[in-house]
Amino acid sequence: MVNTGDTAWILTSAALVLLMTPGLALFYGGMVRAKSVLNMMMMSFGALALISVLWVIYGYSVAFGNDVGAGLLGNPGEFFGLKGLMEDTTSEAGGLPAMAFVGFQAVFAIITVALISGAIADRAKFGSWMVFAGVWATIVYFPVAHWVFDFTLTDDDGAVTHVGGWIANNLAVIDFAGGTAVHINAGAAGLALALVLGKRRGFGREAMRPHNLPLVMIGAGLLWFGWFGFNAGSALAANNTASVAWVNTLVATAAATLGWLLVEKIRDGHSTSLGAASGVVAGLVAITPACSSVSPIGAIVVGAVAGVLCALAVGLKYRFGYDDSLDVVGVHLVGGLVGTILIGFLATADAPAGVDGLFYGGGVDQLWRQVVGALAVLVFSFVLTLVIGMAIQKTIGFRITEEDEVTGIDNVVHAESGYDFASLGSSGSTAPLAGQARATSTDGMARNTERTLA
Repeated sequence: MVNTGDTAWILTSAALVLLMTPGLALFYGGMVRAKSVLNMMMMSFGALALISVLWVIYGYSVAFGNDVGAGLLGNPGEFFGLKGLMEDTTSEAGGLPAMAFVGFQAVFAIITVALISGAIADRAKFGSWMVFAGVWATIVYFPVAHWVFDFTLTDDDGAVTHVGGWIANNLAVIDFAGGTAVHINAGAAGLALALVLGKRRGFGREAMRPHNLPLVMIGAGLLWFGWFGFNAGSALAANNTASVAWVNTLVATAAATLGWLLVEKIRDGHSTSLGAASGVVAGLVAITPACSSVSPIGAIVVGAVAGVLCALAVGLKYRFGYDDSLDVVGVHLVGGLVGTILIGFLATADAPAGVDGLFYGGGVDQLWRQVVGALAVLVFSFVLTLVIGMAIQKTIGFRITEEDEVTGIDNVVHAESGYDFASLGSSGSTAPLAGQARATSTDGMARNTERTLA
C-alpha cells in the first residue's frame, strides 16, 4: 500500500534538492570572475542534464540493484532503463512508490557531480567536463552510492530479499544523507582534478576576486532552502526522524555561519558576506551525515566546529600550492570529514539513529567505523578521479589554452558573455568593473595577497 503522505513529502523533497543545483550554479557563478560566470553555471546545468539521463539508463541499477559481490556494486541490468519500476504495486522503503525513490536519489547524483566543478573554475573545456562527468558518475558515484545508501532488506519472516552495500550494512557507518557519498566523494574528486589541471594563470600572484557577491548569497540561500529536502527528505517519510533532521539542519548551519564569521573577524578584522555564504554551505555539509544521530545541541557543536575548521582550511591551497578555485576541498572535503567523524563523538541514542558515540558512553565502536568509511570513500574517489582526469587530459585535453584563459572562457567556449558591457557605452562599461574590483576574496590569506598586488 502506497503511503500518499510520505510520497508527497519525498516528491517535494526531491524538487527541493533539484533546486539546489541551480542554486549551486548561482553560488559558484558569483564567486568566479565576470569572464567565467556562464561557463561556471553551465557546468552545473550540464551535470543536471547528463546525470539525469544516465541515472535512468543504468545509474539507479548500479546504485540500488541487488549486490553482485562483496557489497561493492549493484546489478547494472536489474533495473536497466528503470524496467519493472512503474507498476502501482511496486514500493520502496516502506510505502513509497519505487519511482519516487528513484527521483529522490537522482537529484543526489546530479548535485554531487556538479559540486566538483568548483575546483576547476576558469580553465576546463566544457566538452571534456561533460565526458568527465559521465565517466566519473559511472565508475565512482554510482558504486559509492551503492556502498552508502543501499541497505539490505528482509521480509516479514527474516529472509533476505535484497543485498546492499558494504559501508551501510557491513561497516554500519552512520551517514544519513551523504557526508561520504556526496561531500567527501566530491571534495576528494575536486582535489584530484585541481592537481590534474594545474593552477590558473596568475594563481597566487593576481587578484581573482568574486565578481558578484549578491549572486553568491542568493545561491547560498537557495542551497540552504533546498537542503531541508536533502536532509529531512532522507528520512523517506514525513515522520519524527525528518523533523529532527530538519531542526538539526537549521541550527548547525546557523552555528557554522557564526563560526566562520568569527574566524574572519579575529583573523582579518572584517566579517564578510562571502564568509557568511561559505559558512552556510560548510554547516550544511557537516550536518548532512549527522542530522539523524545528534541532538540539537550536538548539531550546534558540529556546525560551529565545521564553520571554524572550514574557514581555516580554505587557506591550505596557498600553503600547499593546489588551485582549488572555489574551495571545494576546504568546504566539502573538510566539512564532510568533520560531520562524518564527529558522529563517533557526539551521536546519542536519544536521536533517531539510536547510537551512542564516545561522549555519550558508546566507546570508540562507532568512531572507528566512521573514520574507516570516510577514508575509504576519500581514497577511492581521489585515486579514480586522478586516473580519469589524466586520461582525459592525455587524450582529448581537459584544460583550455593559456591564451583562451586570458581572453575568458565564456567568450571562447560558449561564444557568450555574462554581461554585455558594450551596450552600456564607454562611460558605463567601467563602473561595474570598478565595483567588481572592490569585492573580497575567499579567505584572509588571499585578501592580504591581493592587497599587496594591488
